[in-house]
Amino acid sequence: MDVANVVIGFIMVLSFFGLVWYCVKGYNLMVGFFVMSVLWTSIALIGNSIHPTSVMEGKTFIDVLTNVFQTGPENYGKAILVNIFFGAFFGRVLIDTGIAATLIRKVVELGGDKPRITMSLLCIVTAVIFTSMTGIGPVISIAVIVLPIMLSLGIPSPIALFSFMGSIMAGIFGNIVNFKQYQTIFATANESYASYDYNTYFKFGMIAMAVSLIVVLVVSNVMMNRKLSRAWAATPDSGATVDAPAISWISIILPVVGVVVLKVPIIFGFIFAALFALLTCGKLKGGFASVCRMLSKQFADGAIDVAPMIGFLLTLSMFNNAATYASPYFKTLLDGAMPQTALLLCIVFAILTPLGFFRGPMNLVGSGSAILAVVVATAAWPVQFLYPLFAITTVAPQHLDVTQSWVAWGFGYTKVPAKEYMKMSIPTGWIIGIILCAVVFFMYGNLV
Repeated sequence: MDVANVVIGFIMVLSFFGLVWYCVKGYNLMVGFFVMSVLWTSIALIGNSIHPTSVMEGKTFIDVLTNVFQTGPENYGKAILVNIFFGAFFGRVLIDTGIAATLIRKVVELGGDKPRITMSLLCIVTAVIFTSMTGIGPVISIAVIVLPIMLSLGIPSPIALFSFMGSIMAGIFGNIVNFKQYQTIFATANESYASYDYNTYFKFGMIAMAVSLIVVLVVSNVMMNRKLSRAWAATPDSGATVDAPAISWISIILPVVGVVVLKVPIIFGFIFAALFALLTCGKLKGGFASVCRMLSKQFADGAIDVAPMIGFLLTLSMFNNAATYASPYFKTLLDGAMPQTALLLCIVFAILTPLGFFRGPMNLVGSGSAILAVVVATAAWPVQFLYPLFAITTVAPQHLDVTQSWVAWGFGYTKVPAKEYMKMSIPTGWIIGIILCAVVFFMYGNLV
């Protein structure tokens, strides 16, 4: 074992834990990942000058800088940002046409003044909605409808907030935009993983969505105080609102159906579903110029909804590419400690699922991309097996996490103390992780 590589490996590990601490403290992630990209690239270049590594073989100083700070963001923009923008546009259409609000009102009518039933139905609809929608704007737009209904039924505010955020988390397991985001991270770690598509993932995604939703609802019902102090029955104001036509409701699932059943490109799926929603809701009237202005505004509003994450994602792409140059030094230290069987790896992921909270080392949209680079470098794991494992430790913790932007907004909106929320969110994320890691082993363990 080369002494220089060991020393550099320890420096990398220390800086990695520094990043974890930075994420836990809630500091600006865009700046944090840019600084780490610079640091790891610099250390890797110094290490390569002392003891050349295979990942930098044949590359000049400029080649390395170009790969990290130019190619990374360019490839990320090509692979994921366009999907995010069109997904956000579709989400804004669902809000502006009133389709999302109509579905929620119909659910409330169905559940009546039965808190547990209404809460369950609202969570199911919210999960389905967020298989296509994304961004803090759509979340808030739905939250200001759903949360007052739950609170009005006497559901304690911590449980109302937790169940709503948990239902979003469940929906994200099937969300096409999020899939593309994580797929790009995998493709950066190993080019052969780029062929993994949403259709291959779909079966597990739906199972993960169902399991997550069931666990969230079980925890919510167990935690719910039996003596609910109902203020008023949550029924929609029929005089102040107009329901979207029933035919328009299917637009919510059209992008997923288009990709899975018809194999259409996802951007076309979003555009077709948006136009279908607008047409069936009678929004494509008033002349060509008026319709063009409306579409332009909806796209712009959608872009604003996801704008806070764009800079973060671009610097994350830099960090992902820098992590590939850092991986040989992690491998030097961790090679012997990495699990070599499917069962052991599933057990490790199940145990370490809580480390996906606070953008921790098991979270791909945090410091987990470095761990991915190490895991990929130490063994030839099939992507059908490895992707779901990282999806589990990313989606479940991140979308229940207090560092998630819309969860932080929810604290201010409902006045729920973070401590009360975390009593439910962290155990729930862990339970989901354990169950789903077992599912991955039984579904894909034979591929290893």
